[in-house]
Amino acid sequence: MQELSRRNEHFTDSVIRRMTRISIDCGAINLAQGFPDFDPPEAMTRRLEEVSKTGPHQYPITMGAPNFRQALSRKCERFMGLRYDPETEMVVTIGSTEAMVDTIFALTDPGDKIVMFSPYFENYRAQTIMAGCEPVFVPLTPPAFGFDPEVLEDAFRQHPKAILICNPSNPSGKVFTYEELKLISELCIRYDVYAIMDEVYEHIVYEGHKHTYMSTLPGMRERTVCCSSLSKTYSITGWRLGYALAPQNIMDRIKQYHDFNTVGAPSPLMEAAVVGLDMPMCYYEEFGAHYAHMKALFTDGMRELGIPFTDPQGTYFVLADISPFMKKGQSDVDFCVELAQKLGVGAVPGSSFFAEDVDHIIRLHFAKRDETLNAALERLSHLKELAH
Repeated sequence: MQELSRRNEHFTDSVIRRMTRISIDCGAINLAQGFPDFDPPEAMTRRLEEVSKTGPHQYPITMGAPNFRQALSRKCERFMGLRYDPETEMVVTIGSTEAMVDTIFALTDPGDKIVMFSPYFENYRAQTIMAGCEPVFVPLTPPAFGFDPEVLEDAFRQHPKAILICNPSNPSGKVFTYEELKLISELCIRYDVYAIMDEVYEHIVYEGHKHTYMSTLPGMRERTVCCSSLSKTYSITGWRLGYALAPQNIMDRIKQYHDFNTVGAPSPLMEAAVVGLDMPMCYYEEFGAHYAHMKALFTDGMRELGIPFTDPQGTYFVLADISPFMKKGQSDVDFCVELAQKLGVGAVPGSSFFAEDVDHIIRLHFAKRDETLNAALERLSHLKELAH
């Protein structure tokens, strides 16, 4: 038989989802894959119950249900200060993952280069390779995860087609400052590079930090694609409702890939989610306060346990330094398997996020109920036992 495709020789299955499977198998508390264990807003679940009886249940318009797109346009204008035309400048996708894939295919040709920061969300590298492109990595330096402007410009000097940025950033929790984004935007304009923004954590930003939308910077609306989803903001990661926003000339290309990849997002879920997109400002204030509470509970607990970590500026992830608890010669992957099997806590090995040779970091997330986080901290109090 002929050999199979060689596209996936340079990446594995998702390490994040693999750690979820291991967590399930051994009954561990899953702090690996980033989904909450609390319910979505009641208004959305009530509406979903109604929709389950009344519909719609058939194919949607490919670009997304009109009322969903109109509500999305209103929400984006409220927070971004920009109006995206619901007919010509947006598409509803199967999560932000599909939005990113469609965008990469719409903007690039095989052989093109895409700049991205390291650490990076593991999907980005795989998506880039599947599109036949080459990733160019620029390191972020802990604990604040800043970058060297000269190293970044060196990456732009390689004539990339696009830069891909997660802001706020998974897994580092970095929130890019206005000054950093301005510098990046100036490089995009100077070197004629597109900006692909993953902004799924736009509403999870902690005190002292502010999320800035790249498309609002001078000269950037016409060269920026904003990818996001409802997953994190409304605690509906399983609904898989994402979207892309872009000028019409770019969006026309994105829609083509979307149409032939997935046809459309789920009709009943879009209908139920409209009430979420129209939530009042008090919802986002309470949402932010809830995440600040969970962050404080978990990071205070880690400090008390003496677990070194970098304090996130946004998102719901913590990168922890496990070097004091590792056996000699142990890999971070083996450590995470042992952590799940022996202590009952699921985590993600940091080597799946870094282009550099990093083998002593794990990612944990705290989008959980208080009782879940307290139980996880109690189990993590036995970390030193793993080193013996």
